Amino acid sequence: MGDPRVENHQWVIQEEIMDAGTDPLGVGSEVMLEAEHTEGMSGATATIDAAETTTVYMVDYIDTVTGETIKNHKWVTESELSPIEEP
Repeated sequence: MGDPRVENHQWVIQEEIMDAGTDPLGVGSEVMLEAEHTEGMSGATATIDAAETTTVYMVDYIDTVTGETIKNHKWVTESELSPIEEP
């Protein structure tokens, strides 16, 4: 196990889990990650806390605190998005 342990990381997609196959993995499953979107994730052991079948997106956005443009942020789920309200 790496140090420090990361708690409640959101989200990892099935394709970023080594040998995940196509069937959903259950809560409590221990898996090896192949994700590279956060430093230290590739090769890390993880436990699945929650799972859902949904659409996920990679997005570009402007950070509302720093004003920095963030490119290819991984991952945002369908439920975390809402349409822009036009005035």
